[in-house]
Amino acid sequence: MNVILILCDTLRRDHCGPYNGGLPLNQCWSSEAPDWVVPTPNMDRLAARGTVFEQCYCGSTPCMPARRDIYTGRYEFLERGWGPLEEEYLDLPRQVSGPPNQSVARVVAQGYRVSTLISDHFHLWEQGSGNYHMGYTGFDFVRGCEADAWFTAPFEGFACPEGDRLNKNERHWRNVYHVRHQESDYFGAQVLQRAVAWLERNHSEYQDFYLHLDIFDPHEPWDAPPRFQKMYHKNIPYERYLFGYGVNPKDVRKSDIPIIRALYAAEVTFTDLWIGHLLDRIRELGLMDNTVVVFSTDHGTHIGEEGCVQKTAGLLNSCVCKLPLIVRHPNQKYAGKKINALVSGIDYMPTFLSMLGIKGPKMDGSNFWDLVTGKAKKIHDEVYIGYGPFAAVRTLRWHYFQHIEGDDPGKGPCLYDLRKDPLEKRNVAAKHPDVVKQMRALIERRFDVSLP
Repeated sequence: MNVILILCDTLRRDHCGPYNGGLPLNQCWSSEAPDWVVPTPNMDRLAARGTVFEQCYCGSTPCMPARRDIYTGRYEFLERGWGPLEEEYLDLPRQVSGPPNQSVARVVAQGYRVSTLISDHFHLWEQGSGNYHMGYTGFDFVRGCEADAWFTAPFEGFACPEGDRLNKNERHWRNVYHVRHQESDYFGAQVLQRAVAWLERNHSEYQDFYLHLDIFDPHEPWDAPPRFQKMYHKNIPYERYLFGYGVNPKDVRKSDIPIIRALYAAEVTFTDLWIGHLLDRIRELGLMDNTVVVFSTDHGTHIGEEGCVQKTAGLLNSCVCKLPLIVRHPNQKYAGKKINALVSGIDYMPTFLSMLGIKGPKMDGSNFWDLVTGKAKKIHDEVYIGYGPFAAVRTLRWHYFQHIEGDDPGKGPCLYDLRKDPLEKRNVAAKHPDVVKQMRALIERRFDVSLP
């Protein structure tokens, strides 16, 4: 069995067709959302032939803490924040391919599996966090995303001072000016094209390979090709109206929100298009018969909800925390199945290792495929989410979050009854002090804190 993971960054679950049922966003999330549907036909067809997990949540956030969860099967927030993988962690690629820096022939001769990382996510190799490629048999980086320190050559001026109020992405524009000439040159598209090329060269040579695709889109900056932006907003006022990560929310005007939402939706639709090219080639190469294809993300984001833009620690609602997770298995008796049990980012590593026939180390996570085969009815009673100084605990019934390091600058403490209020609009903490007490005790135990 082969495993291919397609991991997008900052993908909102409610923008994925398998989760919104083709309804306008303001019907599947909130009245604050736009009244249009984001078409994702390739996510839809993957879900039609796969299993859809309805209650999957991130664990540690944002980008790199979430990846530490995925790479280790352990809640990262218990130990540290943003940072590289430590040597003592028996991380996912090293479990698959053995000790790092081995030749491909030696990996195969020792009975390990060939693994490859293909990514444009520059944090995977930047100074301070960049050793996430070290355990793979091979890796391939697409340069240029966001603040990647790549090109230094001059470029034509960015004569858009009003748009520049929001973008602050000089590095990004300098990079794309030198390499982007057509849609296939966009960074996410390059990742998926290189994945196709890797499969064409390698699929017949190796059994039980693991291919890890880490696509920066739809993370900021939101700059999909213009024809995709015009699908959602026909009158974007600037040629390069770009919302970049790290923008001060005070700089965002109310009139910016519809444009920001359009730019984000355009990124999702463009990414879905290129995922479709990969899925087509997987099928054409005959790999659907022996390959598990997994589609997911690290976390979501806010695009105007309750005044928040970009992922916001002080509002740990489903916009940020609830993940799409779709698994297409060669055994088509699981096609169309939906799983309503709790799943977390820490469960990805033990699941992938099991699919590859590898017994891994002790982890916080569990094999979520047992929920599909019927070996388990649940793998968690509750799941935890940590983002900076905020902590959350979720069950199928309740969602509770609060600041855990002192004064509370965010919205919490909040308790939501997910059965009666799935959109998480009504804080019922005052009405259920007994539930709040139980949830606080769970947070104290898991996060090793004493709450006042």
